Amino acid sequence: MLTRRQFLTHCTATATTVALASAATSGTAAERKYVKPARLHRGAGVGLITPASAVFLREEVDVVVDAIRGLGLVPYLAPHLRDRYGYLGGKDIDRATDINRFFADPAIAALLPLRGGWGCSRLLPYLDYQVIRKNPKIIVGFSDLTALILGIHAQTGLVTFHGPNGLTSWRSDPTDYFRRVLFAGEMVTFENQKDSDDANRLMQVKNRIQIINPGKAKGRLIGGNLSVLSNIVGSPYVPDLRGAILFLEDTNENIYRIDRMITHLKLAGVFKQLAGFIFGQCTQCLPDADYGSLTLEEVLHDHIQPLGIPSWSGAQIGHIETILTLPIGAKVEIDANLGKIQMLEPGVI
Repeated sequence: MLTRRQFLTHCTATATTVALASAATSGTAAERKYVKPARLHRGAGVGLITPASAVFLREEVDVVVDAIRGLGLVPYLAPHLRDRYGYLGGKDIDRATDINRFFADPAIAALLPLRGGWGCSRLLPYLDYQVIRKNPKIIVGFSDLTALILGIHAQTGLVTFHGPNGLTSWRSDPTDYFRRVLFAGEMVTFENQKDSDDANRLMQVKNRIQIINPGKAKGRLIGGNLSVLSNIVGSPYVPDLRGAILFLEDTNENIYRIDRMITHLKLAGVFKQLAGFIFGQCTQCLPDADYGSLTLEEVLHDHIQPLGIPSWSGAQIGHIETILTLPIGAKVEIDANLGKIQMLEPGVI
């Protein structure tokens, strides 16, 4: 039987060990080395997962399997891929187990969620971040997947990717960006594409940018869906934003809600840390029908212009046809005058 002194000594030692283990897994990204996954190659395995909303139709799985094969890759279906727990793609622990399993599996080079929706934030406490860091692999997605790609990057330093989900269109433009960033390892320059409707006009009407503050800036690229990021601020799953370039996008939100979420980020001190800011598309973000509204442009200028950092809105990032493949945690340079994002290093090795 332990004496009281021995018991207290044992407890102190245990607490110290737990604290050190916690610090090793939840320190800021600035305190650990960044890790890049290996690039994709023909015949590489892709683990298909449903970390957010459920897949209700078997045909949807078949469509994604065909897309993966069309990329020259080999699809692997997660054991719980077709599970359903209400609106979620299975129980939290099961969806997390699929992710942990694929990161540990040497046959898998990349993880691709079928869809977003809701649920990734619920998984974050159940992921094995030591396994993920020891087995760096590509994980890509957007919308609700923002929580997953930011959380993994924050906890491990792994460069993740804001890009297509399995059920996105995979037309030529998004597929080209996916191949250039994840297969070829290119340092891509991203900028708005000119719409064919503007070919015969004296001026550009579609896909315009709005400069908030001019100038250039360098930093690590961090970002994703505004609603999702706003909801995890204050948790250990938000990457270190000191000196970062932050990009945001959203969909189907009233403008007053966009204002509220951006105000939340401002009050939490997020914007004071940034080197640059980009706002993408806010698809179907409309004024509230019951009373007068600010415009989205006014909201962004109210909050971002006083920062004085290079910034613009209207980037082709978001819930749109061409889903860019953007490296989370890689160094980029932005030019707010031209609306350009230039990768300064490959996202893969």
